[in-house]
Amino acid sequence: MELITGWLNDLNGLVWGKPMLFMIFGTGIFLMLGLKFMPVLSLGKGFKLLWQGRNEKDKEGEISPFNALMTSLSATIGTGNITGVATAIFIGGPGALFWMWVTALIGMATKYAEAVCAVHYREVDERGSYVGGPMYYIKNGLGKKWLWLGFLFALFGALASFGIGNTVQANSVAHALETQFHIPQWITGLVLLALTAAVVLGGIKRIAHVAGKLVPIMALAYMSAGLFVLFTHFSQIPEAVSLIVKSAFTPVAATGGFAGATIMLAVQWGVARGIFSNEAGLGSAPIAHAAARTNDPVRQGMIAMLGTFIDTIIVCSVTGLAIVLTGVWTTGVKGAALTIAAFEQAMPEMGGVVVSIAQAVFAFTTILGWSVYGERCVEYLFGVRSVILFRVLWILAVPIGAMGELKFIWLLADTLNALMALPNLIALLLLSPVIFKLTKEARKRV
Repeated sequence: MELITGWLNDLNGLVWGKPMLFMIFGTGIFLMLGLKFMPVLSLGKGFKLLWQGRNEKDKEGEISPFNALMTSLSATIGTGNITGVATAIFIGGPGALFWMWVTALIGMATKYAEAVCAVHYREVDERGSYVGGPMYYIKNGLGKKWLWLGFLFALFGALASFGIGNTVQANSVAHALETQFHIPQWITGLVLLALTAAVVLGGIKRIAHVAGKLVPIMALAYMSAGLFVLFTHFSQIPEAVSLIVKSAFTPVAATGGFAGATIMLAVQWGVARGIFSNEAGLGSAPIAHAAARTNDPVRQGMIAMLGTFIDTIIVCSVTGLAIVLTGVWTTGVKGAALTIAAFEQAMPEMGGVVVSIAQAVFAFTTILGWSVYGERCVEYLFGVRSVILFRVLWILAVPIGAMGELKFIWLLADTLNALMALPNLIALLLLSPVIFKLTKEARKRV
């Protein structure tokens, strides 16, 4: 096992190394330039379309555009917003947060392009369900000679879903509740099994309905607590923002428990954790957006890009600013404990409770969102009949994850996530003329 772990560590370092980050970042820049910065310039219009599209019952699709975004956000707003941000700052310094912001703004173009392709090239399966995502826009957009690329995405996606979208999330919930409330992991595992079964067995419509209610509530609750932390340090915000921007372009010296960081570390960890959090480029989110009730790919693309903005520019920023403002980033504490330390400073004895509950709920909704992604990948590979078996296996994997030791699974899932991105990014680049054409035509109609 040590040999396999060592080999996997090397592979992980390769697939999440500078070439991969450059490809994700470069694809986003290319799409943003080709779209003439439309995703950023049309941000306000995107929010307007989101509320207009809450109940589009006369359009083709299964779930409302709003619930499609909430399903996507249920998978993206997760441990990355708490642990991921803290890890980026712990290793890359405050400047890592700046590069998370840059990654998110560029990632809006990538997420927009993914959703446009997902809706434009989606299919209706034997059950009458609308299915789409990278494997389908590769199949229907690039033709038979590229089918192998769609197969690879579906394979990596199906395998990664059981790791990053299931077992490691269940483990995160169990660990948070055991640490904060002394609830045994096996109890958390059984409760999660029951809750997951109640939602996942109902398919994407039930998942979208639950996500549409739970995601806004959980995000607003966490944001409220985070904004309270910022409010208690309001006068220090300009200085903190200045430190974040300065640290993005200059090395940060070792101080206290902080080991110091180079500019490259700030860039690498800011970009990597930004992508891990908002999933722009991974190809997961368009699977949810393909089921939206809409006849306009561009419209859904503009709604989809909000996911990246909400996840990173809003939620991750609150976490990151809280960590920098309170000064806990210099203590040497890492992971979720760093975020807890920041919240505890403003809310003694309550900060840990707030972060632990948020982490548990975020992780649970990630399990729901990723079940959609994994199911669609499995259906693409093995057909509609495989769906029920997938759902049963998905539910059974939850308590296993809650009670297991998952360092190897974390490593494997993180590697598979990067391998998912490769086929998707290649497809987006090859289909970029279609994306630009559809966008241009849509803007003429406005």
